[in-house]
Amino acid sequence: MSDNVEGFPIQRVTEEGKKDIEEIVAKEIPLTIILNNRELVTLLCSPTNLDYLAIGFLFSEGLVKSKDGLRKIMVDNRVGVVRVETKDVNEPVGDILFKRLITSGCGRGASFYSPADTTSQKAQSQTEVSAHEVFALVKEFQHRSQVYRATGGVHSAALCDTKGIIIFTEDIGRHNAIDKVIGECILKDIPMDGRIIITSGRISSEIVHKVAKRNIPIIISKSAPTNLGVRLANDLGITLIGFVRGRRMNTYANGWRVVTNGG
Repeated sequence: MSDNVEGFPIQRVTEEGKKDIEEIVAKEIPLTIILNNRELVTLLCSPTNLDYLAIGFLFSEGLVKSKDGLRKIMVDNRVGVVRVETKDVNEPVGDILFKRLITSGCGRGASFYSPADTTSQKAQSQTEVSAHEVFALVKEFQHRSQVYRATGGVHSAALCDTKGIIIFTEDIGRHNAIDKVIGECILKDIPMDGRIIITSGRISSEIVHKVAKRNIPIIISKSAPTNLGVRLANDLGITLIGFVRGRRMNTYANGWRVVTNGG
């Protein structure tokens, strides 16, 4: 956890007065991704698992298509740079650099795709999850979040099956956290098809697009969705579960994958 936090002297103020203490806060760094010697983007992120973040971002934005197409990944933690080389160095980036869509993400302000350009096939997975399994997964998810519990300053994301968490990550940005999960899966050849994503953040349309591209049929959050997130999840056949709190939750789209004792 120490790589993700830094201590500062602060004053704790109450009605009774002031007290000097040390408090830890989440670290934030700029990360520049360079693809085939072209500076692509600078993300604001937490300073760990930068290779996973870079690869997850490139796959999410459609700039890299397969692990086999990667030639080299070089991470320079000192200056916050990840260089990625593909086997096809002429892989087009083209006008995509000039088509940034300002997103609602925290820790990251731009996405290269436009919703009009994004096509995702409808999720066909028959994966089901019981209400009990959802509550158990979210409980495990919340207990994993050491940096959040210490600072309150990061988001979390996890890839799961119905039995438990497979990959867990944290970042100051909710998009970054999911990209780190995707990047780790790609680099470690961990299947994502038919599995579950849990996020601590709001489920917006770009989060749904990101998950849909990986053929993941279920998204769970303790937070809320947006209207476009709900509409898109309905259109793409993705089960969208939000406001998981204690022993209750809301299913906003394709609730047939959630099984309860009452049917």
